[in-house]
Amino acid sequence: MERFRFETDEKKAGERLDKYLTDQIPALTRSFLQKLIKEERVCVDGRPVKANFKLKKSHIVEVAVPPAKEVPILPEEIPLDILYEDTDLLIVNKPKGMVVHPSAGHFSGTLVNAVMHHCRDSLSGINGELRPGIVHRIDKDTTGSLVICKNDESHLCVAEQIKEHSVKRIYRGIVSGHLKKESGTVCGNIGRHPTDRKKMSVVLNGGKPAVTHYKTLKQWKTAAYVEFQLETGRTHQIRVHMANIGHPLLGDAVYGNSKNPYKLEGQTLHAMTIGLKHPRTKAYLEVSAPLPDYFEKLLRGFEGNRIY
Repeated sequence: MERFRFETDEKKAGERLDKYLTDQIPALTRSFLQKLIKEERVCVDGRPVKANFKLKKSHIVEVAVPPAKEVPILPEEIPLDILYEDTDLLIVNKPKGMVVHPSAGHFSGTLVNAVMHHCRDSLSGINGELRPGIVHRIDKDTTGSLVICKNDESHLCVAEQIKEHSVKRIYRGIVSGHLKKESGTVCGNIGRHPTDRKKMSVVLNGGKPAVTHYKTLKQWKTAAYVEFQLETGRTHQIRVHMANIGHPLLGDAVYGNSKNPYKLEGQTLHAMTIGLKHPRTKAYLEVSAPLPDYFEKLLRGFEGNRIY
């Protein structure tokens, strides 16, 4: 049984309990924490309360996290492109079209299925049943570097670095249109789209702060090859931010043009580099994933003026 204990300060006065715990224990998802609260595994000043309980200064918050249950999904012998591995971490190059963790309609063929087979019993289980080892995620059609934690200590350490925005995350993408500035920063809170709940959007009220830095590597008549560095890591952040400034990623049918002249399967986005402090050695570790073949082919097409 993992136990946590916190004392609230005046900065957190008035905050909801579930939101407070999401910030305090970044390795646990908000939905998982709400489940613990409902099961009365969270107490404030010694008594269980509801998720929307408003905290006051000097409240003592205690959380009891039960051992992870046996995962009700099967390991599958799916090849992994391994970029780095030791007893604490596994960093893989996720292919296009692979879902990271099981969800409705995707209970097999996911990265978790593949990792469970590769790592056997060596995976963190701090988020319960459905996300063993997964400390962050990338979209189904985004390729590139993704970290898997092999034990709870590593999971907590990496999650804390993600919370502090100290993990280096560099992406490469091809966007539509001609960028007026060679480099810049896009800022804008990201939350659920007001009418389409399956999408995210830049919102004026609510949402979570999001910052994306970009630098143009190549510019053509109707598209640009761009490098992105994330300061935050919100759902669909790069896709939403670039669409918001009028330059959606090529192939992004959700946030861009549904017409696809390049016969792409999803957005042209690659998580190239990830850098973090190793949870055990504390040394800086940086790993990069090569661009996928389809991406290289598209770049060659633009460079050779065969597509515009």
